[in-house]
Amino acid sequence: MTWNLPNILTLLRLIAAPGLVIMFLYFTRPYADWFALFLFVTAALTDWIDGYLARAWKQETKLGAMLDPIADKAMVVIALLVITGYAGMDPWILLPATIIMFREVFVSGLREFLGDTAGTLKVTNLAKWKTTAQMVAIAVLFATGIFQHMWIERTVGMDRDVVSEIMMGGDDPVHIRLISKTYWYTWWIGVGLLWAAAALTIITGYDYLKKSLPYLRDKP
Repeated sequence: MTWNLPNILTLLRLIAAPGLVIMFLYFTRPYADWFALFLFVTAALTDWIDGYLARAWKQETKLGAMLDPIADKAMVVIALLVITGYAGMDPWILLPATIIMFREVFVSGLREFLGDTAGTLKVTNLAKWKTTAQMVAIAVLFATGIFQHMWIERTVGMDRDVVSEIMMGGDDPVHIRLISKTYWYTWWIGVGLLWAAAALTIITGYDYLKKSLPYLRDKP
């Protein structure tokens, strides 16, 4: 195994994934949201940095090629578990999160089954966009958690259902309506990005399945 800076950054990203859960176990909100957002964004940036350095310094290794997709999947799946946990049974979050996690398990299973022929399922440009969409969506949803617990609940003292009612009315103070609208729009931007990521997840998952079909047929 070759340990260079790109591989070390990838390993740190992998180790940081369970740290998201630890933030919510040992810190109250919104501090947990702040720490989780910082950890997630930093880890997401290393995803670009380690790949760039590996190519620029010609330090691409088998270890890095193995760790990189694992670290990405660990960050996304664990972050989605945290978000679905504090979002409760909200179908707007739970459904796309389920699609994304199902696809990750399915494609990982395909790669494991194909073994030496798993090179058939090389990461495509669309798959890279899928990962980017997932990272951005999760970052926005973590930021929404900060907004909710730092301003909505502490300043306004209301949950999301009450915020929705305020937006429909006109008798509340201007600053409350502004806070409510800003939070609500941020929430739906995050949800929209998560559904877009889920759509890309389905497309890329189908593409990988189609490419693997010739290797799944029994020989006569």
